[in-house]
Amino acid sequence: MIPLKDDIPSSRLPVVTVGLILVNSLIYFYLWSLGAEGYEKALFKWGAIPFELTHGMELNPEIAFPIPLSLFTSMFLHGGFLHLAGNMLYLWIFGDNVEDRLGHVRFFVFYILSGLAASLLFILTSPKSQIPMVGASGAIAGVLGAYIITFPKARISTLIFFGFFIRVVSVPALLVLGFWFILQLFYALPSIGSTSGGVAFFAHVGGFLAGIVLIRLFTMFSKRRSYYA
Repeated sequence: MIPLKDDIPSSRLPVVTVGLILVNSLIYFYLWSLGAEGYEKALFKWGAIPFELTHGMELNPEIAFPIPLSLFTSMFLHGGFLHLAGNMLYLWIFGDNVEDRLGHVRFFVFYILSGLAASLLFILTSPKSQIPMVGASGAIAGVLGAYIITFPKARISTLIFFGFFIRVVSVPALLVLGFWFILQLFYALPSIGSTSGGVAFFAHVGGFLAGIVLIRLFTMFSKRRSYYA
């Protein structure tokens, strides 16, 4: 299933969501302009490497960078164009409504905290991995977690594949995002302790769960109701 759009209009311009999409895209294309070698060095320099963070030592001292800061910078790196495009699609569809609910500043803080929580869970499950973890998907998973709590009855126009047949159907957000989370959890559990590359599914799980908790904390004292309260 590939989500295309939802049916909830935003009441204000989602400047943070648009800004995040622009920043992630600009960083990707800049690194891409450096060539394959330069791109790889950037990923190892600014990506979050679990081994470095759990052992407090740099694996590549020739491209040194403060290890703790990589938890932040890794959120703005992507392993390829499809990785970037998929993440930005989800951020565009679901980010504007969560930003609308939280406000610009709180949404940005929420986004960063979700990304950090996602990275920490992945590091806890794969502490010896020496492969850089990159991507905004952990933070965006937090957005999905917030969305499923805030707008569970929203309808998502979704591209569904039935063999050779393709259809666009309107599906409740609870079903679309619930299925997404179960799929991430299904793939995450066998990857515990993995030191090989691939998708950091536990980052998705961690971000999603963090988003559910954070949206409740951030809106605990808010009187503003959602469209689908």
